[in-house]
Amino acid sequence: MAVPDKNDMKVNSIYFSCFSMEGEFLMEIDVQMILDWMKKTNEKMQENKSYLTSLDQPIGDGDHGINMARGFQEVENKVTKESYATPSDVLKDIAMTLMSKVGGASGPLFGTAFLKLSTAVKGSETVSYESFVNGIEQAVTGVKQRGKAEAGEKTMIDVWFPISEALRENEAFSADVLVDTAKQAMENTKEMLATKGRAAYFKEKSQGHIDPGSASSFYLFEALSEVLKERA
Repeated sequence: MAVPDKNDMKVNSIYFSCFSMEGEFLMEIDVQMILDWMKKTNEKMQENKSYLTSLDQPIGDGDHGINMARGFQEVENKVTKESYATPSDVLKDIAMTLMSKVGGASGPLFGTAFLKLSTAVKGSETVSYESFVNGIEQAVTGVKQRGKAEAGEKTMIDVWFPISEALRENEAFSADVLVDTAKQAMENTKEMLATKGRAAYFKEKSQGHIDPGSASSFYLFEALSEVLKERA
């Protein structure tokens, strides 16, 4: 089967290919997809605010759900009022908003992830799969440096890093790979011993609880998975 000519498929002056095979999508991410991604992410943060807070109460400050819901509401408020020429532009605004509006460690960490992703895809009207993979890998590196953490320490990295590996192992966007990888990675944090942040003070008592940052990261990538399916 031939891949459709991307010049025949135009949405708001942004081109993409939506040829799919075996659940993989040969498409490029445009500004509208990122806006849709943030809208869905905000919906999930609002819907799961109480759950995220309940995860944070035994091993944290008990405000993760409140912070993430407030932060992504501010993100949606910001990006829906602006006009963006490139994905990098909107990703940078997302980063800056999260850094300024999300309390605790989550704001700087999630903000760093989006800032690194923004830098990695700068200068293009659409983001290719390879560019997105590179961006997620740079996001992981940035979060590791900012949080002085590695995979396996019960933090958001324990979702972002497996996602980066899964993306690198594939050659095109796969909604199922994204959501399945993120869900399994989130669940894997339950038995991890926390060694970073407030949760580290609880030592062995931190085991048996899903990491809140990993849970909110799951909702983020679940939202992206849904956007990919809608645009396929």
